[in-house]
Amino acid sequence: MKKLLIILYGGASYLVFLIAFIYAIGFVGNLVVPKSIDSGIEAPTTISVLINLGLLSLFAVQHSIMARPVFKKWFANYINPAIERSTYVLLSSLLLLLIYWKWQPITTVVWEAENMISTILTVIFFLGWSIVFLSTFMISHFELFGLTQIYENFKDKELSYPKFQVNLFYKIVRHPIMLGFVIAFWASPTMTLGHLLFTVVTTVYIFVAVKFLEERDLKKIIGKDYEEYQKKVPMIIPFTQKKRS
Repeated sequence: MKKLLIILYGGASYLVFLIAFIYAIGFVGNLVVPKSIDSGIEAPTTISVLINLGLLSLFAVQHSIMARPVFKKWFANYINPAIERSTYVLLSSLLLLLIYWKWQPITTVVWEAENMISTILTVIFFLGWSIVFLSTFMISHFELFGLTQIYENFKDKELSYPKFQVNLFYKIVRHPIMLGFVIAFWASPTMTLGHLLFTVVTTVYIFVAVKFLEERDLKKIIGKDYEEYQKKVPMIIPFTQKKRS
């Protein structure tokens, strides 16, 4: 019964992630979804900015704390470690859904592209999301979202750790998932002030969190192999790595 509950929990967490991920495309791109980044009743700008910053900060704190090895170790002391990743995925996805729900639009237009430029930006927008999704499969998609751990627990196997590997996009940048997000967030034919706030804050968070948290953890876990990888491949922006003698 306990294993069945864990399977149901992991499956539900993954389903919520899929919903949040697919909705994110519509939310950021103002496509199809009932509540997007530029839709809804507009409040005074100062109030909107404060609410939106609060929502993004809440996500950043949760995302940063729960991704750290120290938290994972603490979690494993009290709860089955097989559901640690699923819990992280579930809470991250729920916070994303909260952002979509409570986001305050600020519809002042910063730029608006037309004709061919608009089409090009739309193509780049979808390219960014494609990079995000495909990159997860170039490492270990099911481990990344907690399903591998659930399966290994069901089979009474010791939880494994993904091997360090450099495949496809990971030969161009060390964090192609983050590159995909940055591309998708900035490639907007119509950029409003609210969308720009979202884009700037998330971009800054991505670069700061990756450089000062994620990279530090990876160096500790992987060691010398990752240090050599850092020397050869840029962090997020392609073709920016300086050659080291």
